[in-house]
Amino acid sequence: MDRITAAQVFVRIVEQGSMVGAAQSLDMSRSMVTRYLSEMERWADAQLLHRSTRKLTLTAAGEKAFENCRSILDFAKEVSAPLASEHAAQPEGTIRIACSQFVAADLLPTVIDAFLDEFPKVHIDVHISNQVTNLVEDRIDLAIRITNELEPNIIARPLGRCRSVLCATEAYLKRNGYPVYPDDLAKHNCLIYSNFGKSLWHFTKNEQAVVTSVSGNYSANESLLLLQSVLKGRGISLQPKHAVQAMINDKKLVHVLPNYEPVSLGIYAIYRSRKHQSIAIRKLLDRLVDHFEITET
Repeated sequence: MDRITAAQVFVRIVEQGSMVGAAQSLDMSRSMVTRYLSEMERWADAQLLHRSTRKLTLTAAGEKAFENCRSILDFAKEVSAPLASEHAAQPEGTIRIACSQFVAADLLPTVIDAFLDEFPKVHIDVHISNQVTNLVEDRIDLAIRITNELEPNIIARPLGRCRSVLCATEAYLKRNGYPVYPDDLAKHNCLIYSNFGKSLWHFTKNEQAVVTSVSGNYSANESLLLLQSVLKGRGISLQPKHAVQAMINDKKLVHVLPNYEPVSLGIYAIYRSRKHQSIAIRKLLDRLVDHFEITET
């Protein structure tokens, strides 16, 4: 059997979540799809899918096979394309991006709008989640993560840094006092972004590290949700500078402990493979790097 077609069938099964869906999208009989899958498993000498009445999920061997099949299909597409320079080729196809609500709302719109204006044949599909995404299982091409703790062996391209600001409303500070030192935060209701730990906030002053223990009655894994609570005067929160600087300038928020710099976080583009990446993804990565180089986040 044709291995390129087998790879295409297997990828389509995973993307559609069923063999029936794969058969319909490929205009192929269900029995033929089953034969290609069986042949793939014979070549791999392993079961590639967990089959249940509700859904199909990839086995560990299946995740590796899916990655290899995607690479094979990307390579085959490039080889069969007309001979032309990469710069002359027009990017096309779908790019599935996973990111948090903050990234989707505050960091991506400008670069994505400009990218789609430049390359109208590309379709961007954004999936918003604050959970760490399994790129293969969730069929994500690119994940944007803000973190200082990347998993070992992950493929990541640094994009920039995300700086934070400690802030509260004037009304809250008048009721509860103005912190002078980080340890004063122990007396305050600190609204905490739970993905970055629930008890310690890290600062620097004169290149010296300062760590303080904090607590509060509200935590969430979405910074924009905490910001709404800060604006209602419920407490103090660490917020991305990009999201609150205009509010500080307009006196809606107060910059708390301005002499102490919260530790910044890295912004990374996470992807599956450096090999056989589509032109569209490579160009989007380049645009993201350029965007963050000129934008202080």
